[in-house]
Amino acid sequence: MSSLLHITNGDSFTQRLDSLKLKGDVITWREMLCEGKTLTNVGSESFWKARFEFLNKNYKVSKSSFIEKTLKEYRSLCNHKQQDQIVLWFEYDLFCQVNMLAVISWLKSNRKYAEISLVCSGKEDSTDKLYALNELNDEQLLKLYENKVVLRQDDIEYADYVWQLYCSDNPMRLENLTDYKNYQFDYLSDAITAHLHRFPSIRNGLNAMENNILQLSADQKLKNKKELLGTILKNQGSLGFGDSQYERAISRLKPLFSSFNPVKLTQKGKEILDAQTSYYSCIQDNDVYLGGALKYNFLYNTNTDRILKL
Repeated sequence: MSSLLHITNGDSFTQRLDSLKLKGDVITWREMLCEGKTLTNVGSESFWKARFEFLNKNYKVSKSSFIEKTLKEYRSLCNHKQQDQIVLWFEYDLFCQVNMLAVISWLKSNRKYAEISLVCSGKEDSTDKLYALNELNDEQLLKLYENKVVLRQDDIEYADYVWQLYCSDNPMRLENLTDYKNYQFDYLSDAITAHLHRFPSIRNGLNAMENNILQLSADQKLKNKKELLGTILKNQGSLGFGDSQYERAISRLKPLFSSFNPVKLTQKGKEILDAQTSYYSCIQDNDVYLGGALKYNFLYNTNTDRILKL
């Protein structure tokens, strides 16, 4: 068994990493902790129980599929005890950054002896574009790997602390974090901002992502739902979500669409987008969690950029 272990952000990049022929074993972190309830004790029985319940209810993930895909890979991680060098491969977006925090929190408790390094893609050239790992060519990936950041004990403690805050029932504690620049996580600040924008806005009861879906639907002449999905994926900022997450978001907003062939908003949809009325009471759900916090127990004040508790 190699003394080096790579932990990747997903299956498609694991395949890519295999093709680079780097030394070391590879484990894939198959989770989407940016959605649904999370508990601080990563890998515990209660943690996986909460995750399975969320994925089963919202994404119809069967127990056998959850065991086969997520738990088997997690057990494989638990069995890799010999490696004293661990390299994390993650990206700039919210989806990846939350998973990264959870993995570091787990490593802090379970692999105290290991040297942990981070390879994180994002700003790779002079343009404003942020790159996913799979958008880089082999040469760029190998250069990123060469320049990987070795995490100090301070960085590991900080990532664990931010994870604890993410899992707490009060997101207001996250918005008071201002010391990101003291730590080696270049994209964490933007990811946490994107997370806070997921709470419903005081303007119209919809969060930034939901407002973006309506805005794109109103502005672009989109022929059908497939075109709408493609447009959202290209214009989602730093969320890093996939098709299935947006399918679910669109289904929650369905009453605000008069048609998906072509894509058109109802009159009420237009009024909500213009903040003439609020959709809060219609979309409110007492069982939706963002990390450890109930989504509809808080409002995001777009005028002051602060979270309010209801």
